[in-house]
Amino acid sequence: MKKISIVIPLFTIEARIKRSLRKHLKRAGFIHVSSGALSPSNDAKETIRDLHRGQRIELLEQERSFIKKSWPELKKHFANGRDILPEKIDPVLEIVYSKTWQSELFRFATLLWTIPVSRGYGRRLRFLVWDNSNHKLIGLIGLGDPVFNLKVRDQTIDWTAAQRESKLVNLMDAYVLGAVPPYNSLLCGKLIACLVRSKDIRDIFSAKYSRTIGIISGKSKNAKYIAVTTSSALGRSSIYNRLSLNGIKYFRSIGYTSGWGHFHIPDSLFTLMRKYLDLKGHNYAENHQFGEGPNWRLRAIRETMRMLNLNANLLRHGILREVFICEVASNATRYLQQKVYRAQYRGLLSVKDIASEALKRWIIPRSIRNDQYLNWDREHVMLLLERGRAPIAESGTTVREVRNSGAGKL
Repeated sequence: MKKISIVIPLFTIEARIKRSLRKHLKRAGFIHVSSGALSPSNDAKETIRDLHRGQRIELLEQERSFIKKSWPELKKHFANGRDILPEKIDPVLEIVYSKTWQSELFRFATLLWTIPVSRGYGRRLRFLVWDNSNHKLIGLIGLGDPVFNLKVRDQTIDWTAAQRESKLVNLMDAYVLGAVPPYNSLLCGKLIACLVRSKDIRDIFSAKYSRTIGIISGKSKNAKYIAVTTSSALGRSSIYNRLSLNGIKYFRSIGYTSGWGHFHIPDSLFTLMRKYLDLKGHNYAENHQFGEGPNWRLRAIRETMRMLNLNANLLRHGILREVFICEVASNATRYLQQKVYRAQYRGLLSVKDIASEALKRWIIPRSIRNDQYLNWDREHVMLLLERGRAPIAESGTTVREVRNSGAGKL
């Protein structure tokens, strides 16, 4: 009689999720507090970078074939240090459209950020910021729909729930904002942040969205470019704090997030959670179309934790991100509170005029104080990707740091 072998899985999917979660959080370096929530061991930027390291490595692994395929063609757009004359830097904006080489370059450049960049959702405006003096890439601007609930933003604007529902369409969130090497070493991240409050982007936004129809409401939105929020993924920001030129404030701090989120749940674990929800017949396994409610991923993770009797406080990662607002309209708050019905744009400058002031205040003085940018070779971009970390958003990376990074091959 023929024996029938039965394969019994070592762990159920429920056990695999629990084990994977505990193992990942421990390896990442989180510590538990009495409530069951998580906390970084300290609030140093390097500690926060380390907590994101696993997520970044996972992303680079997913993008490995794209990186290898794209680099030979895209590398010509990245500058060598010797290509840059700081006093001649001349930024121009290029809108990024889907399925173009520009969208490939935008995707590639976001991989240089220390903290993995989201793709944005809903409305999206993406820009490549070029240096017209040498036709090299300075950096990126990505604007998308804001989250519906953001406590510090809503307290700052001091609007009612009805006002927020009506006027949120006039806000955008900068989900990626910064300079790539070697321009980041010259404080061009500050320049790019200031470009968010420019006539050029205001006009582009107006042309694209002023007559759009809401996907959920089906109503005409008559959207205006009133204000932009952004947040620092590494706690307190040295880029956006007190960001002003000639008395014009471009971003100001409005507080910190409460430390909730899902960045510390890696894609591989989230995929397993979705499989579990699918096995249970739960609609959160696939419920991720725009218009089906805020932050589907967060809700799917929370529901999985509930079903597995895991403490939902594990979604409190304890990293407080500083939140900033850029008031594009000079009467932004009153407009969002529906106290006035005409947006005013006093003091709004062009990209060229903003650049002229930024060069004098930040970029040229920085080039005089520190000329290490001259030693940068664009081939170092690949070393930044190979080593699995790249301090782009908050500070420059020196040639010495790259050479000593112990990079392996992709």
